[in-house]
Amino acid sequence: MDRACRGAYDGAMKTLLIQNPVAGQRDIQDDLSRVTAYLGEKGWDVSVRLTRRAGHAEELARWAADQGYDMVVAVGGDGTIGEVASGLVGTSVIMGVLPVGTGNLWAKGLGLPVWSPIYRSALLDAARILVEGDRRKIDVGKAQDRYFLMWCGIGYDAKVAQDVEPHREVRRSLGNLTYLVMALAEAFFMRGTRATVVVDGRAMRHRVVMIVIANAQLYGPSLRLAPDAKLDDGQLDIYVFRGGNLIDVLRHTALLAFRRHSQSPNVEVLRGRDVYVVAQTPLPVHLDGDPVGATPVWISVLPQALCVVVPRWASASLFCGGSASEGSPITLSARLGRAWRHRLERPPGHWTDRVRLGRSSGRRGEPTDATEPGSEA
Repeated sequence: MDRACRGAYDGAMKTLLIQNPVAGQRDIQDDLSRVTAYLGEKGWDVSVRLTRRAGHAEELARWAADQGYDMVVAVGGDGTIGEVASGLVGTSVIMGVLPVGTGNLWAKGLGLPVWSPIYRSALLDAARILVEGDRRKIDVGKAQDRYFLMWCGIGYDAKVAQDVEPHREVRRSLGNLTYLVMALAEAFFMRGTRATVVVDGRAMRHRVVMIVIANAQLYGPSLRLAPDAKLDDGQLDIYVFRGGNLIDVLRHTALLAFRRHSQSPNVEVLRGRDVYVVAQTPLPVHLDGDPVGATPVWISVLPQALCVVVPRWASASLFCGGSASEGSPITLSARLGRAWRHRLERPPGHWTDRVRLGRSSGRRGEPTDATEPGSEA
């Protein structure tokens, strides 16, 4: 294993926090000041940069890798995390996450602390994981020339993502409710499409409503679509949902909610490294919730192409050597219980009791506008 992905670091870590200033539904500056103060106490050399446009986080992450940073931390939602990961694929730089988005599906899947009105220290606890967590090499999916961490969706769910995309401000206000409303509306007009799916050279043709190529288990806030998926097995888990109308969509949704979809005769479950999908009528495609175009599309997996920080309590089922039955609970009560136990484990006089609120200032090593990628001379 790469040195950068083995155990905890000793001494200073040169770290870049890439913050999406429009992510989430609240102002995080006071919490982020506490985070940078804590990391500074640990001897880390921390810089913070704000994203200014779509794709900017990927540019900054790639710049940080070229500049010799040890870790790049995505401060945002799943979109920001995906961009940072794309900039670090194939490098030895570690990716950390401070989840402040709307859905935070990557964070929830790993068991990272996520802020709520009754868990206000979540960002601080997530920072502690950057220092004390485990380092893992994980697979990354690739669709054409784009990367994804969790899944590639084709058909129904991609159409929902496409419908939600123009309403970003509504999504910030309503959160996941936006997707639910759009999903219900789209279901009434959904019609199956003839599609050919080729997995590692084996071809099949079905009328489909949705195809999901998963690298991770979790799909939606609490739906474990691919319970056998591993983040480091060099394989993708493919789910082909057959059907042609509203009834089929509702049936698949109900079975997925009750984790019975894998046993359905109308769901094809496959596993492979290379996937090709072409449809009679082009179907929309999304990567981790971001619309990226339409079929035909080639999807492949890059084995262990990214180093990430995960909590020490992350479910063993997420990695090779762990079984699906070992999956950690993902209900709200389970997450809050785990967070409370984490708080109780902190020794007296822990840093969260000492650090004062305040906006962080620029730190040594922070890239200037003149050296930042994409800046004007």
